[in-house]
Amino acid sequence: MSESVSNGINHNDKLDRGELVEMVVDIYESADVIKSHKPNIEVEDTNTKSSIQTQSTGGDAVDSRYYKLAAVCLGLLCVIVLAAITVLLIKFDNLTVERDQLKTRYTNLTTERDQLQTRYTNLTIERDQLQTSYTNLTIERDQLQISYTNLTMERDQLQISYTNLTMERDQLQISYTNLTIERDQLQISYTNLTAERDQLKTKNTNLTMERDQLKTSSTSLTRERERLQTWLLQLGWRYFNSSFYYITTGTKSWSGSRQDCTDRGADLVIINNREEQEFINKTVGSSETWIGLTDIQTEGTWKWVDNTTLTTGFWWTGEPNDFGGNEDCVITGFRGAGSERVSTWADFPCGDSRRGICEKRI
Repeated sequence: MSESVSNGINHNDKLDRGELVEMVVDIYESADVIKSHKPNIEVEDTNTKSSIQTQSTGGDAVDSRYYKLAAVCLGLLCVIVLAAITVLLIKFDNLTVERDQLKTRYTNLTTERDQLQTRYTNLTIERDQLQTSYTNLTIERDQLQISYTNLTMERDQLQISYTNLTMERDQLQISYTNLTIERDQLQISYTNLTAERDQLKTKNTNLTMERDQLKTSSTSLTRERERLQTWLLQLGWRYFNSSFYYITTGTKSWSGSRQDCTDRGADLVIINNREEQEFINKTVGSSETWIGLTDIQTEGTWKWVDNTTLTTGFWWTGEPNDFGGNEDCVITGFRGAGSERVSTWADFPCGDSRRGICEKRI
């Protein structure tokens, strides 16, 4: 309705009630002034008429026309004022209606504003709560992300551990199977060993008895050996490391000394190690004595009387030298300048006369 009223009147006619009242009052005051001014005009006209009666006889007609014109103007002015009042009253009513509508709308808008303000406040509170919740959720999300990362790493480590444990389990399973087989074999071996132990225990008992008998026999043999050693020493034999040694009394050639040894059931000595060489040196002293070593068969190839080849020699410095081209037999006890060295061998002519040292192995 307000839109239709606004379209029917000019924008300059949108005045409030106070302005309309003032306009009506001004119109009425103008009309009263005009009405009160007529006698004055007539007085002025009378004075004018009396003053100008001498001037012209046509002055009365002019004054009459002015009066009529003023009356017409006053009537038109009244009509205009009434029309204006009517229009203003209509506008006033329309404005009153529009004011009430605007007031209603204002009230509604105020109510709506208050509701919106309340909703805004609620929304602000809810927004703040949501912001707080969002912040908390962000923190929780970050913590969960860290936890997820840690769990992922832990899962990977557990996966590796699981794989390793699976491999270890498989290896242990194989080991268990092998150990089971080995256990069964050991059980069989244990059974066999138990039987063998019982047999050995029986044999051990028998061997213990035999050992005691042998111990008795050994004691007897030790006594007999001591008697034999004494007897052998009386006969010129010496005992060392399971062999008997005899130094011939007369000097003969190498072959003669060997024959003397064989006649006694022995042969010229075969020296196998340093201990035996030291024993021979102590036995013969500074006496040069034939030993069972020669290169008669092949020059430079030294062999013992049992036809074994020499491996360890105890040659004096510069020996063997085959001096004169016929030194094919070996003596021990060669000590040029009286040295006490262990190495006392030298090659000599086999026809020279020397004592010999015989060896008989037990």
